[in-house]
Amino acid sequence: MHTPAAERETNEKHGVGSAAKQVAEHASSLARLELELAGLELKRKAGALGAGVGLGVAAGLFGLYALGFGFATVAAGLATFLDTWIALLLVTVGLLLLAVILGLLAASRIKRATPPVPEQAIREAKLTTEALKTDGHN
Repeated sequence: MHTPAAERETNEKHGVGSAAKQVAEHASSLARLELELAGLELKRKAGALGAGVGLGVAAGLFGLYALGFGFATVAAGLATFLDTWIALLLVTVGLLLLAVILGLLAASRIKRATPPVPEQAIREAKLTTEALKTDGHN
């Protein structure tokens, strides 16, 4: 025989359990939908990024050709008062000199940047760890 109080308690237990189950199912569905949305957004952004990279590569290629034609123009200009081979040799030597200078600058920058370790961040992390170990006391 069920008393009214016992019946109410049973209904509350089933009601709370059922509600908790529904909340969990809704949360799971919501999480799945958010993951799906994130996946679709990443695909869209990856496509846009790919198109941007492709256009950037094309721009770089045309820029490289334009630079080559610019140097050819300089050589042709020099050839108006010098022999053609001398004009081409001067442009070639100038380009090689520029390449050597840029290569040396690149090597010095790379040497300064290696090894690629975040020294300041490591130092700060050690200081933080020490501060936590001492619990703020000296």
